[in-house]
Amino acid sequence: MDDLEYQSVRYDVAAAIKKDFENEEFRKEYDALEPKYALIRELLEARKNSGMTQEAVANKIGTTKSAISRLEGGSQHAPSISTLRKYAEAVGCYLVIRLEPKRKSADG
Repeated sequence: MDDLEYQSVRYDVAAAIKKDFENEEFRKEYDALEPKYALIRELLEARKNSGMTQEAVANKIGTTKSAISRLEGGSQHAPSISTLRKYAEAVGCYLVIRLEPKRKSADG
């Protein structure tokens, strides 16, 4: 065992991502996740701008820090509009929900 030596493994992240995006099924699944991650980005940005911690937000809306962590982490549970409204109020924001037309794809 003393003769074992660490050998790094080369991994080109950009090339791997590019290869993944060549797969149409992968690209569709990736695109389907965008709304979820857009919401997470909005939550994190709003809390950051408020200067509040997860614990402070949790205390303000009457929940736990772990519940806020799950909300901001995109757990499998989809948050209710009521929860999002409370979160928005806690961080000094309005909750705005809108529907946008889908972009037309090249094939239809």
